[in-house]
Amino acid sequence: MIALHSVYLEPLEVVDQYLHDHRIFLKSLYEQGITICSGPQIPRTGGFILMKASKAEALEIIKQDPYVIHGVAEYSIIEFDCRSFAKGFEAYL
Repeated sequence: MIALHSVYLEPLEVVDQYLHDHRIFLKSLYEQGITICSGPQIPRTGGFILMKASKAEALEIIKQDPYVIHGVAEYSIIEFDCRSFAKGFEAYL
């Protein structure tokens, strides 16, 4: 499993110029069964994505994010072994 934490590098007015394309990017990851959940931080200074992927795959995937392409966000990648989870979550493993 991979947890991605993004931090915005530009003001929200600039980030929001790419929000629509970022959401299309995320939708494609959901359709491929890669992304489990995602959303903005509170307060909105970046975001979070949980995905089923290897670290190498995640590195390639985030290169396609419009936020990264346009330099408005950068990601930290946390790879972890999901050993404990709530009932029903096994469908995502």
